[in-house]
Amino acid sequence: MVALFFVPLIIMATGAVTSVFLLFALYIVSGFGMAGIGMGVMHDAIHGSYSKNKRVNTILGYSFNLIGANATVWRIQHNILHHTYTNIDNADDDLNAPFFLRFSPHAKHYWLHQFQHIYIWFFYGISTISWITTKDFVRLKRYKNMGYLNKKHEYIKAFTSMTAWKLLYFSYALLLPMLMISLPWWLILLAFISMHFITGLLVSIVFQMAHIMPENEFPLPNKEGMMKVDWYGHQFATTCNFSLNNKLLFWFIGGLNYQIEHHVLPDVCHVHYKKLAKIVSQTAHEFGFPYNVKRTLFQAIKDHIIMLRLLGKKIVEKQSIVELTTNFN
Repeated sequence: MVALFFVPLIIMATGAVTSVFLLFALYIVSGFGMAGIGMGVMHDAIHGSYSKNKRVNTILGYSFNLIGANATVWRIQHNILHHTYTNIDNADDDLNAPFFLRFSPHAKHYWLHQFQHIYIWFFYGISTISWITTKDFVRLKRYKNMGYLNKKHEYIKAFTSMTAWKLLYFSYALLLPMLMISLPWWLILLAFISMHFITGLLVSIVFQMAHIMPENEFPLPNKEGMMKVDWYGHQFATTCNFSLNNKLLFWFIGGLNYQIEHHVLPDVCHVHYKKLAKIVSQTAHEFGFPYNVKRTLFQAIKDHIIMLRLLGKKIVEKQSIVELTTNFN
């Protein structure tokens, strides 16, 4: 995955690219590599599950910084907020979206949401552009205000480090090709954006599809701030697997089609998910927890679209979601 990302960039850095077709082809291939790093390398590393050696995990976690994002922000957003408070509105940061997107039945509804299943793919595509430019800085500041970066000078160090990493990324991923390739700068910029569009689309679909599904629940705490079920039961109720027999997909997305296994065992490397799935599913049935699985990738995408349509129609009650899902199918 690292080679898939870097080799096309190295070829462009030599200045050997003279055709527009080759320029876009190399950037798009690099986009697939970027997505592969995000899902198959850094994801395990930042969870501490890539290796038993903490130093190895730390070093490989920096691969996220090398593709323009930030490991510190991701650790808080994903490891803490998403995995602890999965599908809980105002707690799971993956549900935190601009006003024109609605990922929870408890989020405020606008008339525009009825079209979100159509226009959301564009915003999925540009999501990593947002990460590498503004979103990481906004989240870093917000997490500081939430108390996650409260050690002495921790925020300043994180901010400085993030800025340096991003400057390094833009230098070799965009500026160097602009200097070395004898094509118009705007074409190179457009090819760079196409790389990120591929990455954003792939990553967003995989992560959102696991939780924004008709069968998944969006529970809320009671007045005392307590949930009805324990953490394990909560993960089963809010997560969905898909396309479990697709070996190529499993390799490319770092086993994240086994999202249930990942959520109940986040510190286990994804290479073990297939063998663990039978045990996890049996345990779920034993304790009366749901074990939601979509047979194919197509079915998972279809049901994700259905859920986006339902959220656009201001559906709140679980029973209503189930009934309307049946009608859409």
